Amino acid sequence: MGSRAQDITADDATAAAAPDTPAPDSPDGPDAGARPPLARPRDCVATGVAAGLALHLGWPAWIVRVAFVALTPVAGAGLLLYAWLWAFVPWSATPGESPEARPRRRSPVAWLLVGASVAVMVAAWILSRPLVSGEGEAWSWWFWATLAGVGLAVASGAWSTFIDRPDPERGPRSELAVRGTATALLVVTALALVFGPVAPLGPVPAFAAALAAVLGIGLVYAPTLIAHWRDLTGERTKRIREEQRSEIAAHLHDSVLQTLALIQNRAGATSEVARIARAQERELRDWLYAGDAPGESDLVADLRDFASALEIDYPVTVDLVVVGESREPASGELAAAAREAMLNAARHAGGEVSVYVESRPDAVEVFVRDRGPGFRLAAVPGDRLGVRESIIGRMRRAGGSATVRPGAGGVGTEVRLRFPAEEATRG
Repeated sequence: MGSRAQDITADDATAAAAPDTPAPDSPDGPDAGARPPLARPRDCVATGVAAGLALHLGWPAWIVRVAFVALTPVAGAGLLLYAWLWAFVPWSATPGESPEARPRRRSPVAWLLVGASVAVMVAAWILSRPLVSGEGEAWSWWFWATLAGVGLAVASGAWSTFIDRPDPERGPRSELAVRGTATALLVVTALALVFGPVAPLGPVPAFAAALAAVLGIGLVYAPTLIAHWRDLTGERTKRIREEQRSEIAAHLHDSVLQTLALIQNRAGATSEVARIARAQERELRDWLYAGDAPGESDLVADLRDFASALEIDYPVTVDLVVVGESREPASGELAAAAREAMLNAARHAGGEVSVYVESRPDAVEVFVRDRGPGFRLAAVPGDRLGVRESIIGRMRRAGGSATVRPGAGGVGTEVRLRFPAEEATRG
């Protein structure tokens, strides 16, 4: 008894000595002051470099932008640092967003580069006036200003092809308009340099600047040619792979696939051997006929993968039928409720389970039918909330509906899930 009292007293003294020690999971814990990772936000002005660095350092974004500009005259340090961060800092991973999601750029960078090119060209023309009148000899300033204008025009074409073209808010139309404007600007510049008043006074710098403008026209279209070359190379590679896959499929279809189908028929639909053979057949068919197309994270793909897993874990055969184009995300409540219904059918009924997915303009419906002994929802005790909460309650909270009723002829159970089209699209 005395030892226990001493232990209690010691514990109380320890707690009193450190009353303000934060709990590990409290907001004031050791990780509360941790910096966010260095990443560029997908919703950005142009590249997200300044915004991502400002968020990482805890500074206002305008201070970071001013610092980049202030460091640029120092041997180009600001520009080099900006380019390095742009090349190596990844995009931020937003919860609920695909890693392949396109960034949303609010600023029309390509048109800004075109405008900057026009402004620099005008400045070069202003610098050429003293040269023509014989009042100045600053050929270097005029020459480098002209080259800077040409470089900005080329940069606008490259930006519109590589960055703006995949952007759904801009696309090929914007690319065509930017390239056309940059080309017209460079053509006018080259003609003005060759036939203008500057050529007789400084033929060497005028010819060099005109040659740079002509080369700039080619560089404006070079990114487009590179993009087309990549597309053609990718199509050729894909065609070769498809031909090889077709040859393999022709051989496997006559041997392995037929053998797997024969095993399923001889062993019985619900036996373990048949389930393994069916899973192997499905994986092989997906590899042969799905090709290199990336798997879409939608409702149908998710239910098909879940059915394959159920056939391995339970003595069940799942037949999935899809009608209409699938638009529903795999992370939505409809997919979760459908998976729960399929799991219940595999766990309690077994045998053959049918899953029917129908996508209509106004709604999406999923039917899960089994041929087990069946049950009535009213007869289930109230303290068992599996079907009521994981299926019916989930659909009701998400804005849809769910019903559980006996199957056709009173055999088995049918679960019907219905989701309005606009709710399903939002997921």
